[in-house]
Amino acid sequence: MNHKQFNSFCAALPATTYVCQWGGADVWKVGGKVFATAGWSDRSFSGITFKTTPLSYEILCEQPGLRPAPYLASRGMKWIQHFDKPGLADADLEYYLRQSYRLVALGLSKKKQRQLGL
Repeated sequence: MNHKQFNSFCAALPATTYVCQWGGADVWKVGGKVFATAGWSDRSFSGITFKTTPLSYEILCEQPGLRPAPYLASRGMKWIQHFDKPGLADADLEYYLRQSYRLVALGLSKKKQRQLGL
């Protein structure tokens, strides 16, 4: 998944917002809470970070090209970074980005979910 595909996919999810922060990273939020980030360098491969369930976290950390997300995982959070090949196929990455969005949206207050139409 390239830069344009990542941003297009995240933008298509309901009630998302975008901000460029943390040294130029693309950061996607729902209800003001981060569900995905991507850092782009001069390398051809990106670093896409997303939230997971505890079970998915255990499975994904063992996959080549994936690792516990720096900073977030060291604080006990279940976030994975897709950082190198082979990593995930685009369809699988889209699945996990959608799940990250869902997990974060479910963590919002019921009032906030209603306000966002979720």
